[in-house]
Amino acid sequence: MANFARVFAMTFGSLYPLYLKKVEKKGRTEEELDEVLTWLTGYDVDQLVERIEDGTTLEEFFDNAPEMNTNAQLIKGVVCGVRVEEVEHPLMQKIRWMDKLVDELARGKKLATILRS
Repeated sequence: MANFARVFAMTFGSLYPLYLKKVEKKGRTEEELDEVLTWLTGYDVDQLVERIEDGTTLEEFFDNAPEMNTNAQLIKGVVCGVRVEEVEHPLMQKIRWMDKLVDELARGKKLATILRS
């Protein structure tokens, strides 16, 4: 876990603008990004804004998520050379799931596909 400590200590507020820039660069919207993030975590948009503004770390973000989507287990694929379904550390897997969903959004996948519905 020591090698993950730096990632876990990152704030959600520092990551969110990077995600937003990535998806907007590919023609997607902030609303679509928020839909993906709320689907995964159970936060509503107002709660996401609070997490962005209050310095919540990624560890706190996921530990306090209202309800991780049960279909998150269906998220498969590779992020940064790592197969997300094979990540053993539960928190790191959740972070990789989030990265994967944002990647899929930026690549133009339909929301219904991204949200595993």
